[in-house]
This record gives sequence, C-alpha cells and structure tokens, in this order.
Amino acid sequence: MKKGLLLFGLLVSTMTMVGQTTTTTADSKPETWYFKLGGSYFVQTAATEFPVVSGALPNTDVYAANGTTLVSRETNHGSFGEGFRTGLNVGYRFSPRLGVEMGFNYFTGASKTMVETVNRLVAPGVFVSGKAEGKITAFDIAPAVVLFLGETKGFEPYSKVGVIVPVVGDLTIKTNRTYTTPAGVTNTYGKEVVLPNPTVGFMAALGTSYKLGKNISVFAELEYRNFTVHGKTKETKTYTENGVDKLNTPTGFRPDASYSASHVDYVEQINTTSNSKVTNAAGFDNTKATDDISSYVGISGLGLTFGLKYSL
Repeated sequence: MKKGLLLFGLLVSTMTMVGQTTTTTADSKPETWYFKLGGSYFVQTAATEFPVVSGALPNTDVYAANGTTLVSRETNHGSFGEGFRTGLNVGYRFSPRLGVEMGFNYFTGASKTMVETVNRLVAPGVFVSGKAEGKITAFDIAPAVVLFLGETKGFEPYSKVGVIVPVVGDLTIKTNRTYTTPAGVTNTYGKEVVLPNPTVGFMAALGTSYKLGKNISVFAELEYRNFTVHGKTKETKTYTENGVDKLNTPTGFRPDASYSASHVDYVEQINTTSNSKVTNAAGFDNTKATDDISSYVGISGLGLTFGLKYSL
C-alpha cells in the first residue's frame, strides 16, 4: 500500500510538471470517444507470505534420506500479480486535457509455488514429495480518470488513476504428490478452487499514444496495480490416485472423503459454535462445509501494455 501511495504521488507530480511544460497542438481537439485494445505483462511487486494450503504452512521443506531430519526450510512468498492481461478500454474526453476510461480486463496469473515438501516420512515406510501451486484468473472492470498532457509531433503522453473492481475470478491450487511405499509408488493429484469475497483495488498508469493516421494510434502504458483479496469458499474439484478418481472415496492417503473435506467456508473467526474440528470437535458435522479462517492474498504488479487506439 505504501508503494501504491508513493507511486500515486509521483504520478501527480509528473502530471503537474509535464502538463505545465509541454508544447501542445491538441488544445483545439473536440470532445471524442475512443477505444483501446491492448495486451500486457505484469511482474510481481510487494511480495507477501502465501497462505496456508490445506493445513500445510507455506514453506519448502527438504528432508534427509531418513525422512525425519529437516535439512532446509524456506518460506514461500510472492504476489499473484504476475501474469498476462488482455484489455479493452472505452474512453471519453470531456476536454482536450481531461477524460475518463472504463477498462474491461482479463488476467491470467503465473503459477506460484505455495507449498513444497521433499522426502518427508509421513508413516512407517511411507515417504512423500510434492508441490502445491496456485494460479489466479480474473475478469475486472477498471474506471479511471485520464489527464492528457498535450500532443507534440504525434506523441500524446497521459496519466491516469482509478480503481479495480474484480467481477469474477478464482485462485486455483493444484497439488501433485508422490507417495513411495514398500508396495510401490502412488501419484496423487488434487485441484482446489477458492472463490473470493468482493474487493476493490487501486491502479495508476503513465502512457503515451502515437498517431499513425487520422483515427488510428498505437499506445504504450506503464501501470501499477495493487489489491488484496480474501477467500469466501473453497472446493476440492478433483482428486485422483494414479489417474483414478478418488474424490468421494476414502483411501490410505486421503482417509476423509466426506463433504466437509472437500468444502470450506471462510470466516473471520472460528469458535465453539463453528463447524470446525479445531474448536468444536464434538459438534462437528461432516455433511456440511468446514469453517476455517479466511486468508488474504496479494495481487500487486507493475506491467507494460502495448496496443491500438481508435478515436471517433
């Protein structure tokens, strides 16, 4: 958040200075609609520790050959803001200097390792190695105010600030594990989908367009975006062992196949009235979703966008 505020301050300063010093030929531009289609790639910023995944801490743990001696541990942290985005923006200029935009964006995040275990002894003669990776996909709308800084030799720099409102999206966690036992090797695969609570984020950008023709321009933007989300529900969509569906079948590696094992409702607090084995074991109902404490994940990134702009 501090980085976002700092960037916002820098943008305001830049807007003021450039707006005062740029030689412009655009002051006679009429009010106009315009459309922008672009593609972006974002790198993560403001890395934070990943949340707990199905009771496993967000660490990479490596064990010795005996499976009980911990050789190394590393905390897994980062941001889910890294990835590709495609977007369509519709804009309107109230004056040669001031306008508004509405962005419609689809974001596909890069996979992030949340939990990893190497050669851990989990039962007599049973060793496990595996990794849980999370990936965010989301569709959002992004209203923004745009300040145009004047056109010079076909270039027209601008800055904008706005908010991000996710409409739909999820965090998908895919877990692959290998269990080595005296009887052989079993490979398990699970896919969990976390749906978020509503949230609002912040974005700010600096960009420029370059006119190719009367109505056509190319544009480039450097954008910072930042918001956090916390889970509403989680559902295990898939669980297999050696490729065979075991989602609703108890096994030696996943003995609990009840509804509560595959469904979670996230809450701010669990107590003696919650459907939780931790705080209400006597009253726990495995035919209902398990109550668990909600975790927050960061989606912050710095991205570069290129695209085409069409002005009416």
